[in-house]
Amino acid sequence: MPGILLKNVTVDGCQRDIVIDGGKISRIVQAGEFEKSFPTFGYDVLDCTSLTAIPGFVNSHTHAAMSLMRGVGEDMLFQDWIKRIWDIEAGLHKDFVYWGTKVACLEMIRTGTTVFNDQYWFSSTAREAAAEMGILPAVSYIFLEGEGRPDAETQKAKCQKWYNASLDWGDSAIFTVSVHSVYSVSESLIRWAAEFARDHGLKLHIHVSETLKENQDCQAAHGGLSPVEYLDSLGALWSDVIAAHTLWLSDNDVSILGGHGVSCVHNINSNLKLSSGYKFRYSELKEAGANLCIGTDGCASSNNLDMLEAMKTSAIVQKAWREDPSIMPLDELMAMATENGARALGLQSGRIEEGFRADICLVDTRSSFFLSPAPFLANLVYSSHSDCIRTVIAGGKIVMKDRVIPGEEEILTNAAKVLTQLKK
Repeated sequence: MPGILLKNVTVDGCQRDIVIDGGKISRIVQAGEFEKSFPTFGYDVLDCTSLTAIPGFVNSHTHAAMSLMRGVGEDMLFQDWIKRIWDIEAGLHKDFVYWGTKVACLEMIRTGTTVFNDQYWFSSTAREAAAEMGILPAVSYIFLEGEGRPDAETQKAKCQKWYNASLDWGDSAIFTVSVHSVYSVSESLIRWAAEFARDHGLKLHIHVSETLKENQDCQAAHGGLSPVEYLDSLGALWSDVIAAHTLWLSDNDVSILGGHGVSCVHNINSNLKLSSGYKFRYSELKEAGANLCIGTDGCASSNNLDMLEAMKTSAIVQKAWREDPSIMPLDELMAMATENGARALGLQSGRIEEGFRADICLVDTRSSFFLSPAPFLANLVYSSHSDCIRTVIAGGKIVMKDRVIPGEEEILTNAAKVLTQLKK
């Protein structure tokens, strides 16, 4: 992998040269200093005058291949919506996941995401698609029971098989274990999945307390225990757990999640659209010790994978329902979308810092959105749109340059063909 030199790039308000070697940020020096001391032969040199470097976003919870399911369940209650999704997914095949993941990667790259935590079918196919696009996925074996699905022993065997296969993936992906939810997976299988993840040092990815009905049903089925309390009783909560949604939380739930250092992922646009809820207990979870992240969820609910949009909505909704404009300040919001998500996946990424993985977005500030003397992050999050992201570097590789992503036309053409096979 050739080195990259980002010349005259703005970092934290100062002009710098960023040197990338072996997929990592090797040096950050004063602008012009690197070329004075070292030859640039073998480096891809980018003049970044008028560009500001920010960390690439980490989409901490999504279902990537659902990029081909936008609009399939609009204006529906959650219970009807998820039934509709599962009905469609009964006919899924590898080509759908391959091209759907590629479409998702196109969108994620264009909007600044360099790492994503996926929970979807045909994980090895999704991994292949993302690797070809150049961004890093975390992909799962998903445990989900119900009519027409494999029995528990078959699922256990498949999880073991996929884990074994993942040992040859190198750094092209992160393998995780997913439990869909407490309402779709039995107690014994949740226990087995959690133990498997613990024993193999894997992340466990699960939907938790997404809807009020989920909580009520769980309490009725498990002696008054909330989903968080129930998972805790099964030994399924620890610091390697990534819990998506976590909306309907009691004080005790917050204490449990924080005490275990669970990564809680806020998916505001999906939750608002499905009327699942909006009162994410940000301050309480942070104070309790949880690691707080942001995700977009899948396009069948959120309709896009734009992390900047998710960040803005997360902040303004939090400020509104708490009647406190100081809540979720910009530096914490940025951390949720970058370094906190990286921490959840065990990555040294999410910061523009020497030794960190080179996941970098170059933001073009030559627009009306950045004319104001307001802080850069204020203009980025609250004023601009993701089309201000000019170039994206993921793991030390340029995956978008000057808004051009190689192979886009082929991806869209093949995705359109796959869509003709989607069950209506």
